[in-house]
Amino acid sequence: MDTISHVPSLQGLQALVAVADSGSFTLAAQALCLTQSAVSRKIQQLEGHFGVPLFARNSRNVHLTAEGEQVLGSARTILEQLRALQDRLSPQKRPFRIRMHVSLAVRWLLPKLSDFYLQHPDIALSIETVATEIVEPASDSDAYILYLPEPSSDPACLVLFDEALVPVCAPGVGPLTSVEDLGRFTLLHRSADKQAWIYWLSANGGKPLETYRHIPFNLDELALDAAARGLGVAVTDMTLAEESIQRGVLVIPFGEALKTGGNYSLCPQPLAAAHPACSRVMQWFAEQAQRAMASGA
Repeated sequence: MDTISHVPSLQGLQALVAVADSGSFTLAAQALCLTQSAVSRKIQQLEGHFGVPLFARNSRNVHLTAEGEQVLGSARTILEQLRALQDRLSPQKRPFRIRMHVSLAVRWLLPKLSDFYLQHPDIALSIETVATEIVEPASDSDAYILYLPEPSSDPACLVLFDEALVPVCAPGVGPLTSVEDLGRFTLLHRSADKQAWIYWLSANGGKPLETYRHIPFNLDELALDAAARGLGVAVTDMTLAEESIQRGVLVIPFGEALKTGGNYSLCPQPLAAAHPACSRVMQWFAEQAQRAMASGA
């Protein structure tokens, strides 16, 4: 019999992925809401279809064979393509998904979400956050927000706000009235490369970076929380610190906001327009950008 004309079961492929991801037939069964014996049967049927064992089993664990690794790669691709197809054909059944840096989500978007849902109670947003320096677009996202060192040439990208760096610290920290005073304080960094402080010190006549004490973090969120706790002085974007400044948790001890030429932009994916909520979501973000511009942020 020509097995190619009889494609493997999708449920079998799902079982294969679940077992491979969990390393356990029991955990895979729980994830799929099936019995362990049902998952075993689906794997056996898949092995019968291809004529090779897909898992090597012993009393302690289970792992993929070389052939199983090949089938797993194809299974992941097939299932992902089917999910993407369903999203394109029936986008109204899922939220509008936006991918962004975790600090931007916490510091900028979350304080505004109540306004979004007041205006659009029928739209659901799904916010996916990453902690990496660069926000990579994902195939299952409708749009993503990223930092751009210069304006994008893509007309679809919407500039939300321009970057403007300011030093921030806890109220009462001092005396701290000029760049010369920074030598008595620890500099808090939002990234391992310390680039924000390097840029700010260079523009404001500060000393070389190695002359200061440092605590590096990998998130604005962590650096700002450390500053609010009195651990030192952070440099961050004015917009990201705005809510904490308004609440009196952080203060700008001195200096003007330093425009870097960079910006944070919302960029829709090519297929985002197929989502019925796309135009209203983009319009709401455009309104936030206009408010930021009007306030001078």
